[in-house]
Amino acid sequence: MEKSCYVIILAAGAGKRMGGKIAKQFLDLEGKPVLLRTIELFRALPVKTEILLVLSTEYKEYWKKYCLEHDLWFRHTIVSGGITRFHSVRNALAHVPEGAIVAVHDGVRPFVPGKLIEKLLAFGDEKQADEEIAGIIPVLPAVESMREIVRDCHSGRIEKTVPVDRDKYLFVQTPQVFDSGKLKEAYRQAYSPEFTDDASVVESCGYKVATCEGSRFNIKITTPEDMEMARFILTFF
Repeated sequence: MEKSCYVIILAAGAGKRMGGKIAKQFLDLEGKPVLLRTIELFRALPVKTEILLVLSTEYKEYWKKYCLEHDLWFRHTIVSGGITRFHSVRNALAHVPEGAIVAVHDGVRPFVPGKLIEKLLAFGDEKQADEEIAGIIPVLPAVESMREIVRDCHSGRIEKTVPVDRDKYLFVQTPQVFDSGKLKEAYRQAYSPEFTDDASVVESCGYKVATCEGSRFNIKITTPEDMEMARFILTFF
């Protein structure tokens, strides 16, 4: 790999949908926190990566203490989380130089196949013939039937749901991989609620984002049911 590679792991969320006393990224998954299993994905790669770990202020000391107690001395930089995902990524990008590859990944996705990560990073390392292409994201086609919620414009109450053509939609995963210069440029703009992920931020600047097939194993652990699924996947991963 010609370019240096930085990995931004976002782990500053509160995890309210999990309903526990501790943020979901720190929940135990068969002897290790979910977050540690996520970090290990990138540490196991055959290429060197610089890990930027984004944490909320309240969990910085918690993580440092955990690393000390479990003799974890791998190199990584802790970055303060922002008020939104957008601001957290922007904070981390301050530690990323121009001319590098940067992967942005959810801290609660601990099952990305290594081959998929390598494929994404390899695309980022290539010089793109189309200079408008800023990066690549993993996606999956929708397989379930889908319906759109129609709400009352005044009360916000759900009036009905209507079927939609699922062939028009894709589910987006992480890591999302970009040229650092283009990603840093995109994150200099003002925040917008329309920014749902890094690809949407980059595309708002006029850049294109390529896609590749993601993985069904690459679940995002958000609910107690997801944790049960994670324990099942871990037996095969």
